[in-house]
Amino acid sequence: MYLTEEQLLIYKEQGFLLLSEYISRTEVGIVKAELSALSTEKSPRKILEKDGKTVRSLHGLHTKNDVLNCLTRHPFIVEPAMQIVGNQVYTYQFKANLKAAFTGDIWKWHQDYIYWHKEDGMPRPQVVNAMCLLDDMNEFNGPLFVIPGSHKEGMINIMAHNSRLTNTNSDTSGDNPAWVSSFSANLKYSVNQELVTNLVSKYGITLIKAAAGSVLFFDSNIVHASSNNISPFGRSTVIVTYNSIENIPLPVQNPRPDFLVSQDYRPVIPVAPDALSQFSSVKV
Repeated sequence: MYLTEEQLLIYKEQGFLLLSEYISRTEVGIVKAELSALSTEKSPRKILEKDGKTVRSLHGLHTKNDVLNCLTRHPFIVEPAMQIVGNQVYTYQFKANLKAAFTGDIWKWHQDYIYWHKEDGMPRPQVVNAMCLLDDMNEFNGPLFVIPGSHKEGMINIMAHNSRLTNTNSDTSGDNPAWVSSFSANLKYSVNQELVTNLVSKYGITLIKAAAGSVLFFDSNIVHASSNNISPFGRSTVIVTYNSIENIPLPVQNPRPDFLVSQDYRPVIPVAPDALSQFSSVKV
């Protein structure tokens, strides 16, 4: 499934493209069931909220789970990703953000590419995020906020927050390793209020409101955030990041774990459009 020229232009101009109810409810149900089971496992791939018990995010699960691996190869996702980056792609990063009802915390204003450039040595922002909505996203359950067009500013080279995390996370390896600050509520490279104010004044602001099964493609330099979820409605998503095979990260002194930054640079080969639905007879 390839994007039209009009859709590609929209992506280029605003830095994101929303495809409503793009994958089926059956496929959504299959993926949610897998994540529900995997979220109970004790693993360094799991990040908790500040309460020390609510799952905030899961990482790199596509390398150990056939269903999630199949999702990363869904042609509705991979083929547009190849169009956007202009080349074959590999799965650079896989994460599930599980913004739980009542307890899901904020994601501060930030860009993604600054992490990948500074932490992982990615040369260029020739990369794209594909966010798959597993629940309806609305104004009540901590939706994604974006500043349309802010990707045109390029990477905003802000100072990093170096303060240690205060929460105790027994489900991460070691005593809160440094990489955890890239995924906690206290983000390492967050955009300060003054910069956000200036960007919103220049470009405006919008929130993503869409049904489960929708897919949002967004630029690695677009400034985005999400509020905490104080509603009774969970808001889970899977974000697959596809990097160009010509944009392999350079060596860094302290590389992050492979489940955060894949070192498998083989191009993603799309599967059949109905491949994911064959894993289960889940009725949605």
